[in-house]
Amino acid sequence: MGSLTKIAIITGAGSGIGKAVAVALAQNGYSVVLAGRHRETLEATARETIQTGAHSLVVVADVTDPAAVRDLFAKTKEGFGRLDLLFNNAGTSGRAIPLEDLPFEQWKSIVDTNLTGAFLCTQEAFKMMKSQDPRGGRIINNGSISAHSPRPNSAPYTASKHGLTGLTKVTSLDGRKYDIACGQIDIGNAASEMTERMSKGVPQANGAIAVEPRMNLADVARAVVYMASLPLDANVQFMTVMATKMPFIGRG
Repeated sequence: MGSLTKIAIITGAGSGIGKAVAVALAQNGYSVVLAGRHRETLEATARETIQTGAHSLVVVADVTDPAAVRDLFAKTKEGFGRLDLLFNNAGTSGRAIPLEDLPFEQWKSIVDTNLTGAFLCTQEAFKMMKSQDPRGGRIINNGSISAHSPRPNSAPYTASKHGLTGLTKVTSLDGRKYDIACGQIDIGNAASEMTERMSKGVPQANGAIAVEPRMNLADVARAVVYMASLPLDANVQFMTVMATKMPFIGRG
């Protein structure tokens, strides 16, 4: 591994956007730390990254568990010595349930994963990035179209993604003094397991059910790689990449 190799942690790296981004980063010269809850899927991602010639490290970690997050970053430091990029990608959406019927457990599970998990990883990234040499690094948060505009019956997901936008802004502000840049990518209808239902029809704000277009995961991965490729004195603060014909502009 050359001295110029950059190190990235990708959470939720076992499937979907996380897997696609991990492979794309590996193709672009990164060593990748693959974090998630399921070893089998993480190892499948690792096999794809290894084919690019990249170094990879699999760490089973639940981002809602502070001890597991600390262990993830400790293993990254032990294995690679530094951290250049954190992609806060781990997330869950849950079933669509009317707000008044939503179980507390579902609310807590989604907010814990999407928002608290990203905070815990950001906190540990700060500790590494501010003290390493050369100092600094980049954090990219996986937001959502729902960080701007909700779907019906999605209170916890929408609230968590709006909260993530706030976390992105405060991370950018608090990271300045440590040369830590932070941006957010808001993704609309990328073709993954989580959006499979789009192709069968999903509820719209007017009560109708409609099939929604999706876009290729590779196009999302290329966008993240671009954000990651900038020098630390430049930053994509917010980027929206979406299926061109999905309902967002004029949604509702």
